[in-house]
Amino acid sequence: MASLGPAFLASFLRAHGHEATLARATLEMTDGAVTRMVREAAPDLLGVSMTTRQWQRARRLVGMIREELNVPVVAGGLHATFSPEAVLAAPGFDFACLGEGEEALLELVETLAAGRSAHGLANIWVRGGFRPVLRKPIEPLDRLPFAARDLLDEPYGVAQLSTQRGCPFPCTYCGARMFNELYEGTGEYGRRRSHQNVLAELRELQAAGKLSYIIFLDDTFTIHHPWVKEFCRLYKQEFQAKFCLHARVETVNEKMLHMLAEAGCDQITYGVESGSERVRREIMHRPVTNERFRDVFRWTKEAGIRVISNYMLGLPEETRAELHETYALAEELDCFDFGFFVFYPYPGTHLFTTCREKGYLPVDYLTRPANHRKSILTLPGLAQSDIDEVYEKFTALRVRRERERGFGADTVDHAALVAQNG
Repeated sequence: MASLGPAFLASFLRAHGHEATLARATLEMTDGAVTRMVREAAPDLLGVSMTTRQWQRARRLVGMIREELNVPVVAGGLHATFSPEAVLAAPGFDFACLGEGEEALLELVETLAAGRSAHGLANIWVRGGFRPVLRKPIEPLDRLPFAARDLLDEPYGVAQLSTQRGCPFPCTYCGARMFNELYEGTGEYGRRRSHQNVLAELRELQAAGKLSYIIFLDDTFTIHHPWVKEFCRLYKQEFQAKFCLHARVETVNEKMLHMLAEAGCDQITYGVESGSERVRREIMHRPVTNERFRDVFRWTKEAGIRVISNYMLGLPEETRAELHETYALAEELDCFDFGFFVFYPYPGTHLFTTCREKGYLPVDYLTRPANHRKSILTLPGLAQSDIDEVYEKFTALRVRRERERGFGADTVDHAALVAQNG
């Protein structure tokens, strides 16, 4: 996935006369190579955008960088927003940006450039200071310049776009919903770009010869039917590039799926998460039936759109039988491809609070690696061996489906390797 957050921050800073570049710390790079890359860039301010799964490495890298460079560091992203105390307690971090970062980062940059104290800036928590107030979300989103594409890893003209911010659904496992609660009383976090603004960015990409395929990264592209309907009408009038998106089965119908297919949508990813209706309803706060998944997946395939699905294993208060229900439903739904991940409770989410209050979460969770393969939780009704058993069944299903689609042995082995490493 492209680093859209930093790309929006960079374009906003550039629009106000500042320089911004991206130092991408890839998985293949050693800590020393990352440190050298930052040293050679000689920044006046280093921003670190991270999720909870990236926290361990980010903390280690920032510690190393600060041993060599006296450069202030600001953390942003999901982890900094929902675990700011832990971030600021780690050596090397001077600031944590909570929530939306464009205007906050600009003000921080200009404050530091002027030699003033950053205490009191909205959204910016200064190390040793007090929790900041939040500024209102940027409205309308059309005010933002387009993401800085030169910072994004988008080969072969595969463009990644976001048309909205915020999510209205109350899923207990997801950080997206928590932004709505974070901004409660400050402003409406859920916003969407206008059709003309989105189309203008696509025209710009097309004119530059960088539009062969589009990945819409919105959590749920199909939230507002009138917006989606008008987008499909306008898009197919001037663009031929295929695109894919994320949706929820509660937000689509047969007519919309055919409309999306006619406009150029060739793949949709749905979150199934669990095969147990009880788990979805009582634990995840997703009251949708298995029958709805069966219907929507069939409609999607009939419209000529590939179906991708995602599943979680090892949820708090899930039983062994319900874990096997998840695998059974995945096998029945027969998707083009699927992802399967061992549940990890993200700070800021309601399930994180549940896990901590019920003693499922180890006290040293922030020092343990977060991965998709092993559970970090101690669950009363579910052993790691139970999760391993179903994980292996998912892996075998992935390999079998790859073979059925005619991929060679090398590809199958690679697919299994990817699955096993989350």
